[in-house]
Amino acid sequence: MPAGLFHESYRSDERIFQTWFVRSWLIVFLLGCAVAPWLVSKYMLSILIEAGIAIIACHGLNLLTGFTGQISLGHAAFMGVGAYACSILNGQAGVPFVPALLGAGAVTALVGMVFGIPSLRLRGLYLAMATIAAQFIIEFTIRRWDRLTGGVEGMYVEPGKLGPFYFNDHIHLYYLTFILALAVTMATKNIVRARSGRALVAIRDRYLAAEVIGVNLFKYRLLSFAVSSFFAGLAGALLAQYLEVITHESFTILQSIDYLAMCIIGGLGHILGGIFGVAFWFILERILEVLTTMLNSAFPNQVTWFVSLREIVFGLVIILFLIFEPDGLAARWRTIRAYWKLWPFSY
Repeated sequence: MPAGLFHESYRSDERIFQTWFVRSWLIVFLLGCAVAPWLVSKYMLSILIEAGIAIIACHGLNLLTGFTGQISLGHAAFMGVGAYACSILNGQAGVPFVPALLGAGAVTALVGMVFGIPSLRLRGLYLAMATIAAQFIIEFTIRRWDRLTGGVEGMYVEPGKLGPFYFNDHIHLYYLTFILALAVTMATKNIVRARSGRALVAIRDRYLAAEVIGVNLFKYRLLSFAVSSFFAGLAGALLAQYLEVITHESFTILQSIDYLAMCIIGGLGHILGGIFGVAFWFILERILEVLTTMLNSAFPNQVTWFVSLREIVFGLVIILFLIFEPDGLAARWRTIRAYWKLWPFSY
């Protein structure tokens, strides 16, 4: 009886979809995503759009933090750059939506590279402080540059369009988000399994050893910041289309912490980490919404006790994951999958 999966070449070992079983389930999953807008409610469709945007953002953050080891607490600020850049290019400059979307990613990548320059000298806690500074600097710029961003009053987002499709329609926006999330997932996978991905992992694990064997630390760290920020810019532009009105309050440090928490829960350094983390986060949020509503109805005089329930639960979840499952859900999924690959000889 055959058990396990064996490869006779490096090319075979590096294939993204290695078995017909994986390909079949992927096709089923993609078909399910394609018909989802016609089967779910408007509220659930909105949740799916938010989840798709979060997946794009988390892939960028995971590439930077999980694969390169460069912690960032300013990811939401880079999303804000992408949101405002796309809105300004499309709404004020008259650039078509798709070039404006890509232009917003490029602008965000440039901003990310500027703040990534200190990464050659800073690591760990010091780099985290530098990215927090980036968060506050970008927020301050958005608030104070009234003529360009609308300041504290915010900016109305002109609905993007592509031919007959207008993205103020949530069904059209869902399909755009779904296509971009799929493209970003594939791009991240190909980056990681290429030479650049191996260089990023080497920098994360032993940056001195990586430099000794010829890895250009400055080049690859800047590249990591650029790609991560580009993905954040795309996510921010999509979020702007979803929100329709954007302000600096849409891209605070709390959102940055949320995205980092999703990556931690899903699994830093795993492609599936962003997807699993976002799914877990959004499902838990919906459960807490229902639970909070029930508690408020049952105990109307104790409403103030339940206001911070979400923060308390998510804080405990993050702590528990860091203690008992530091590699996240993706590592647990890999363990389960490995067990069934070798079954019945699972030892």
